[in-house]
Amino acid sequence: MYPTVAVSAIDLGQHMAGGAYIESGGRQYEGKVTAFVLITCFVAAMGGLLFGYDLGITGGVTSMEPFLVKFFPVVYQQMLDDSSTNQYCKFDNQLLTLFTSSLYLAALIASFFAATTSRLFGRKPSMFLGGLFFLVGALLNGFAVNVEMLIIGRIFLGFGVGYCNQSVPIYLSEMAPTKIRGALNIGFQMMITIGILGANLINYATSKRQNGWRVSLGVGAVPAVLLCVGSLFLEETPNSLIERGQHVKAKTMLQKIRGTNNVDEEYQDLVDASEAASKVENPWKNITRRRYRPQLTFCTFIPFFQQLTGINVIMFYAPVLFTILGFGNDASLMSAVITGGVNVLATLVSVFCVDKFGRRLLFLEGGVQMLVSQIVVGIMIAMKFGLNGEGSFNKEEADILLVFICLYVAAFAWSWGPLGWLVPSEICSLEVRPAGQAINVAVNMFFTFGIAQVFLSLLCHFKFGLFFFFAAWVLVMTIFIAFLLPETKNVPVEEMNYVWKSHWFWNKYMPECEDLVAGAYNNFEAAPQKEYDVTQEAAPA
Repeated sequence: MYPTVAVSAIDLGQHMAGGAYIESGGRQYEGKVTAFVLITCFVAAMGGLLFGYDLGITGGVTSMEPFLVKFFPVVYQQMLDDSSTNQYCKFDNQLLTLFTSSLYLAALIASFFAATTSRLFGRKPSMFLGGLFFLVGALLNGFAVNVEMLIIGRIFLGFGVGYCNQSVPIYLSEMAPTKIRGALNIGFQMMITIGILGANLINYATSKRQNGWRVSLGVGAVPAVLLCVGSLFLEETPNSLIERGQHVKAKTMLQKIRGTNNVDEEYQDLVDASEAASKVENPWKNITRRRYRPQLTFCTFIPFFQQLTGINVIMFYAPVLFTILGFGNDASLMSAVITGGVNVLATLVSVFCVDKFGRRLLFLEGGVQMLVSQIVVGIMIAMKFGLNGEGSFNKEEADILLVFICLYVAAFAWSWGPLGWLVPSEICSLEVRPAGQAINVAVNMFFTFGIAQVFLSLLCHFKFGLFFFFAAWVLVMTIFIAFLLPETKNVPVEEMNYVWKSHWFWNKYMPECEDLVAGAYNNFEAAPQKEYDVTQEAAPA
């Protein structure tokens, strides 16, 4: 019979508004934060540069006149014909949006192949392939001579993004010590924001050149090469090594990344988790089982909600959006640079706060700030452009609008931006981790594709109401987090089952204690000293 659980993994000192008690610092393994881990995670996080660079570069390129004249002359004519086209509909063209959105459809498909690659061959090969695909795509776009070549290049870029976004967050979660897992995992989002800012600066520098768009698109090869080369020097994670039967190498690697030889307890937990995972014949089928309902829910709804914050309206189309709002071409590109800089600085806030204040607080504060900012932006646009799309902002009004857009970007950057990748990667036990992360990436890319494809049409038809549409979704997702997401800071990944067991809503999906040990702690009888107490409370009023 399995032992009755007492206090250790779930300390009763911290109360969660989501309806459960959880530790402020999970069970701690011996070890320290080593320079090796920091350098390794930094190199791996460079996978975020690829995604970020593409997010930032596309909107600037699609606002460059030489690019539009060569590939999208109809859109260029609409820009010139102010008398027949209102501001809301200036860039409404399905072929132009397909240039942006095709990447994310390719990334969706690639994420499923990446999950298999990551599980069978390790996280490193997935990162290398991601860099290689992105390199090919950047070169095709930089040397493009027709729209077809552009779209094919975008598809290769999408394969790269799909592979990197599936493998890098998992790699970071598995390499990082529990105490700073949040900060190191957010390194991925930090690199995304740096990529966006770098792309905005490059667009600003190349916008005056006749073929500046070629430089902007081709420079994407640089972060791709950095990732390809960097991944060759990375070490594989202990989790992946154990999963593929390389136990001796896994223990040696665990000692190296923890900076101590005394890793027996953590190593045994990883082995236990791997043995449980090896009994799972089909992780895709397994994640649909009742006991994994929380993981499936959050791996699906977090990326869904992340896209319905409307952030990619700003990230994809910032220069286009600012042009629509009456900013000049230079002012539009500079405004995109400013929002990109705010994005980077605000992400730094989450790096320092996520492991101190937790995931829930950042989610909730960010949601409220985004809600208020979007409502203000919507009201300002409604008052200036109305329903006919005619009007413009003076300098003072434009500055105020930019401030509220920056407040919105900042709120996303320290909440839904980094946490949208962190939380799904840390809540899945090993047996469903690749499948869970693949679902996270696929849902993210599907709705990114959808929003990118229809945004300019929605803006043309919804007008200022589009900002209220996104604000309503922000309200829904904030309520979702408030009631359903437990705090996960400082909880070892292998202990996450006990977080769900202690939650007022998710506990009904959890099996009893004797079934729970099929996870990371299926060896209780062999190690009776591992004792846990899970305290539940009633659902919040």
